[in-house]
Amino acid sequence: MKAFLPALLLVLMAATASGGGFVLTTEASDVPDDDGGRIGLVWTVSPDLPVPDSIVVERMAPGGEWEHVGSVAPIDGRYTDSELENGTVYSYRLVPWLQGVPGEPGPVVSASPAVKWLHSGRIGMLVITVVLCTIILLYIEAGKRGKDLFVRRIAGLNAVEDAVGRATEMGRPVMYIPGIMDMDDIQTIASMVILGRVARKAAEYGSSLLVPTCRSVVMSVSQEVVKEAYLQTGRPDAFRREDITYLTDDQFGYAAGVDGMMVRQRPAAIFLLGTFYAESLILAETGKSVGAIQIAGTAMVSQIPFFIAACDYTLIGEELYAASAYLSREPRLLGSLKGQDAAKLVIMILIVLGVLGATAGHWWEPAGRVAEFLRFLTHVE
Repeated sequence: MKAFLPALLLVLMAATASGGGFVLTTEASDVPDDDGGRIGLVWTVSPDLPVPDSIVVERMAPGGEWEHVGSVAPIDGRYTDSELENGTVYSYRLVPWLQGVPGEPGPVVSASPAVKWLHSGRIGMLVITVVLCTIILLYIEAGKRGKDLFVRRIAGLNAVEDAVGRATEMGRPVMYIPGIMDMDDIQTIASMVILGRVARKAAEYGSSLLVPTCRSVVMSVSQEVVKEAYLQTGRPDAFRREDITYLTDDQFGYAAGVDGMMVRQRPAAIFLLGTFYAESLILAETGKSVGAIQIAGTAMVSQIPFFIAACDYTLIGEELYAASAYLSREPRLLGSLKGQDAAKLVIMILIVLGVLGATAGHWWEPAGRVAEFLRFLTHVE
């Protein structure tokens, strides 16, 4: 009797296969919102027939033979086949397995994968991106037409001339520390822009400029930036390549080397601009001990409090990135800076409207619709 039941089940499955078998419906379609190469299968099974142990998914390419591509549980009801060739029509069928014996294959379905150029779930982000880019471009165009674009005063950048002048009057050098990261770090790139400004002032006033670096590439870039600054001021003969040195890649070895230079050279002005970590307070305290005026700046949030406590001026976060536009007053850079600020204002307004709409939506239907629209705009899958 025990051996008879499995055989009976198989017979029932085979007998009903011609009428659709255990599978009631099977659908194959291209997976939406992807980069192509995938086909999704969806099926339902008959509740009147025995549930097989597993379902084997078989695929056949044009001119090929059926091949096994996956095995899933019957209750899953879906399967995704990937790594396919876009534009090629593939055929699929489902084969039930019960106690190690294959049943009659289900109906054959076909589909073709294709690349989707637009993700329907990110249309909202596309709208926001277009709006923000438009705002930035409008401000850039306004700057190119000569409109006066106001940028608030940044005390640390305004103090560059005073700091270099103080060092010149005291007959002591200026030291510029560009952080401990390489040239692939955005803060180091921003620091090189400010270095050019400091080097021009040092060349004009005849001050000695010391630039100890932690990376060899940063040293090479710093040498070229300072050399160009001396050329622009008409004093190429005053440029000393040996004042721009490489110390070590080691974090605290570099901090110890720079501290030694501070104690020996006793610079009157020290600039700490770039990426800093645990060595920030060590450098700032040593600079304070030699009596130097210090201008610091970093986007590392955890290090900003140390610079504020130990330095005379501190560029906080994005002020470091805004330095190139602030110092050069170039219309395109100023327009880009103002456009980004306006875009941030738009984002903040959307956030406030979304919060208010979601809150009021429980009592007032129009507010709920506003909240739904804002959620659609900011939806990212």
